[in-house]
Amino acid sequence: MAAQQHCDSLWIGADIVTLRDGRYHTIKQGFIAVTDDKIVAIGPQAEAASLQATTTHQLAGGIVTPGLIDCHTHLIYGGDRSAEFEQRLNGVSYSEIAAQGGGILSTVQATRNASVAELVSSARQRLAHLLAEGVTTVEIKSGYGLSLDAELRMLLAARQLGEQERVDVVTTCLAAHAVPPEFRDNAEGWITLICEQILPQAQALGLIDAVDAFCEHLAFSPAQVEQVFQAAQRLGLPVKLHAEQLSALGGSGLAARYAALSADHLEYATEADVAAMAASGTVAVLLPGAFYLLREKQSPPVALFRRYGVPMALASDSNPGTSPALSLRLMLNMGCTLFGLTPEEALAGVTIHAAQALGLAQSQGSLEVGKIANFVHWPLAHPAELAYWLGGTLPCHTVYRGVIR
Repeated sequence: MAAQQHCDSLWIGADIVTLRDGRYHTIKQGFIAVTDDKIVAIGPQAEAASLQATTTHQLAGGIVTPGLIDCHTHLIYGGDRSAEFEQRLNGVSYSEIAAQGGGILSTVQATRNASVAELVSSARQRLAHLLAEGVTTVEIKSGYGLSLDAELRMLLAARQLGEQERVDVVTTCLAAHAVPPEFRDNAEGWITLICEQILPQAQALGLIDAVDAFCEHLAFSPAQVEQVFQAAQRLGLPVKLHAEQLSALGGSGLAARYAALSADHLEYATEADVAAMAASGTVAVLLPGAFYLLREKQSPPVALFRRYGVPMALASDSNPGTSPALSLRLMLNMGCTLFGLTPEEALAGVTIHAAQALGLAQSQGSLEVGKIANFVHWPLAHPAELAYWLGGTLPCHTVYRGVIR
């Protein structure tokens, strides 16, 4: 290290859990040096003597982790479905609720009726809970508008939320989430509208970073999803997929053929699917919140993901119907207790592997020189505590792009 290297800020006094290569790789009593919004040096505190910092932050022990990344959410929507949750627990079936105008279509109607400002305001309240737990990057999907105008308004609301709050927001177009009521008997027509109008217009307006779809018997077939993927490919947009949540349709294998950033849910993924994902570098995004709320019985094939070296991310899947989750840290515990992840795998799942699932691993997700200075100081003795504690609020200080948030 050159003598008297200057940096804007120096952070010392805690153990640094780097998550490099998806492992803790803890630096005992380490330091992080930041200039502008990038990490310019990191290592044992004894090696910081030659650094000259404009500001030095003395941390009172504990650990520092990368900023947490929630790589799969549906934070933008109108309305509320807590009444349906109560109905289901009182014995009303999903089909009966749907016949009453409930289910996803109730969220669609409420979302269509909401202004951009109203969508931003309600999403901000949900986002606040994630930010309080150290989230510095969040992906937000559309998919509850199900019309050209409403899908664009959802994406615009997500963009505005990122501009107004100190968090990086990645936007994903999920227009292929469900068949809208106007296309009830013409799913192909809706797919055509997505490919020919929604995706091109959203891209032209600078509103989307990626394209997603729901491949399932109650949503869209692999052939229909492939049309969406081809349209995304023509526009130069990366893809991802809700796949194998309720049945094995080969969606994750299809995603792998299109070099998808991720395939998500994956309870029914087969070994062939996992092998294809490994070959394409597609991340497996596990969503224990939906698994828990739906009381599913079949878990994602974690042992196969390990055997084939498929990176596993974890996310909240925060949405009004199947995972009204407001805590990414709770997902760490659920990933361990429900799916058998180790605490180290779980933490990698909301840092470096979550960054990979968003195509951001070169700039985020681990504490390394050259990456964005997003990190969190926790008053904890060991990183496993992040997955261990149930409920409550762990006090933390979040540094977003080099500045305390």
